[in-house]
Amino acid sequence: MKALATTCLLLLLLGHPALAEESLHYPAEAGSQARDALVVHGALDLPYMRPLLEAFHARHPEIALTYRNLDTLTLHQRFLAAPDEADLLISSAMPWQYHLANAGQAQALESDAAAAWPRWARWRQELFAFTFEPVVMVVRRELIERFGRPDSHAALLELLERHGDALRGRVVTYDPRRSGAGYSYAIEEARRSPRYWDLVAALGEAESVLATTTGEMLNGLDEGRYWLGYNLLGSYASATVAANPALTLVIPSDYTLVTRRLALIPRQAPHPRQARRFLNFLIGEPGQRVIAAATPLGALHPSLRGPGTAEALRDAHGEALRPIPLGPSLLATLDDLKRQALLARWRREFSRGIDTAPSP
Repeated sequence: MKALATTCLLLLLLGHPALAEESLHYPAEAGSQARDALVVHGALDLPYMRPLLEAFHARHPEIALTYRNLDTLTLHQRFLAAPDEADLLISSAMPWQYHLANAGQAQALESDAAAAWPRWARWRQELFAFTFEPVVMVVRRELIERFGRPDSHAALLELLERHGDALRGRVVTYDPRRSGAGYSYAIEEARRSPRYWDLVAALGEAESVLATTTGEMLNGLDEGRYWLGYNLLGSYASATVAANPALTLVIPSDYTLVTRRLALIPRQAPHPRQARRFLNFLIGEPGQRVIAAATPLGALHPSLRGPGTAEALRDAHGEALRPIPLGPSLLATLDDLKRQALLARWRREFSRGIDTAPSP
């Protein structure tokens, strides 16, 4: 029973396994040694990872580079089954990456870049955040024209309480019972906002649609089935919003959660020297400049300014940005009793909103 419960918790927190593995391979230049290889397993879609891989391989053409794009659950399970297969793990599942490092599964990166990396963006010198990705709202023009733009959680709650009937079935958000991201955000918001449970009830009263991925929400917003999406991953939403003038991306002004992707070198990495090179590149200025210029992931390097950087987001939104802490509190996410208690209340509050909603 304990093993079954652990499996169910993994499925909840990390999502469902992908149907097929996507990969990229960059062969080494002629004459390179077989030991000059690097295998990266990452939960980061190819369009976002490709610029980093190409830039690294251009700097190190002697390295045969393989990238496997896996969903977070498959990445974690594959590592547990074969801890000596990959040289680097990259994942947005912050609790599980922290758990691996805390359990002694990561090796330290001893370098100037690692020592200089902001303390709030690393755990010791074994686990490194390298992106800065706000959790946002996406709103369609139809809603803004009728009711105005909700620029904060307080404004969203007021909107739902005043116009829930008109918005019935037109709001979409994560289902924390089936989505690891949704569950993680629910934990953080319940800690941070005294009115979070009022918002959950209001979402229920508006008969909000519950989804498991940002992509699913974006498709419905792009097609006009939904007028407002709540708690989408901003890095993924930005491209859809840029391509559709009917959509607006909103970074809430009262507080905005920020998630980070975490990288670690497994203790049994088969090519540790090459892994250290790649991780130094990822957190160094060269890799971070690629993130800023060629991706919407948000570069973290403290010396970088301008579009595509965490500093630019901080300049625009200040104290509203609240990064999810990288520390022992992440382990609470994995506690089964706490998970059950939070989800039971979430179901109760969401259903309370539905039960009190007037009949159409």
